Amino acid sequence: MRDAERQAALDGIGAEVAACTRCRLHEGRTRTVPGEGTAATEVVFVGEGPGFNEDRQGRPFVGQAGSLLDELLASVLWSRDEVFVTNVVKCRPPGNRDPEPDEIAACAQYLTRQLEVLDPALVVTLGRFSMARFRTGARIGQVHGTFRAAEAASGAPRALTFSMYHPAAALRQASLKQTLFTDMQGVPTALTEARALRAADQARGEPPAAIAPAPSPVAPEPPAIRPDSKPATDVTADAGVESDPTSQLGLF
Repeated sequence: MRDAERQAALDGIGAEVAACTRCRLHEGRTRTVPGEGTAATEVVFVGEGPGFNEDRQGRPFVGQAGSLLDELLASVLWSRDEVFVTNVVKCRPPGNRDPEPDEIAACAQYLTRQLEVLDPALVVTLGRFSMARFRTGARIGQVHGTFRAAEAASGAPRALTFSMYHPAAALRQASLKQTLFTDMQGVPTALTEARALRAADQARGEPPAAIAPAPSPVAPEPPAIRPDSKPATDVTADAGVESDPTSQLGLF
């Protein structure tokens, strides 16, 4: 699939999100927030849900948490132009409360299809609700800063997933800010590992992930993930990140 075709598919999903009434969150929204970024990316960041500013602007991570996300990206010499940023739910929960399980379920097909279109090598989860989609049963306090194969049902069966705290958590608990920056240094390393695994898959002749052409309440079953022979790996600022992490993405 060419980048223009990927973008057209993402735009189509965004149009469906704009008209969505699948859960109660549509009742109080100002604008939907389907996500934004380049269709050519290998890296997708997935947060939890839009806040006040996102609801007004229709864009993800544009408030204080968004400013911190920009700083985190800049710390590895990346920018939003090189990644795709979205959320588990596409409408703001009232009062910025946590999304409810039925709301997450109602919105799940949109994230699934975005991931199937983008087919990322790496998914970076921001917060526990995002993490739960890719690492069922994990506790963020134990797995932040680590990566492993994404679960097949996540919509990104060929990706590694890297767990991080949500930037908003650092606004409430200042001590987490340094943790976020330390964990972020491991993201380019995880991308390098994801590329190596994909190259190995290609050498074995494994087919690419399927693309869902139309909305469906139940996503088609994707290929099985690789055996989890790569355990969750602690990654820190000393984990051998290349001196120029921009070259990791290789998009521009």
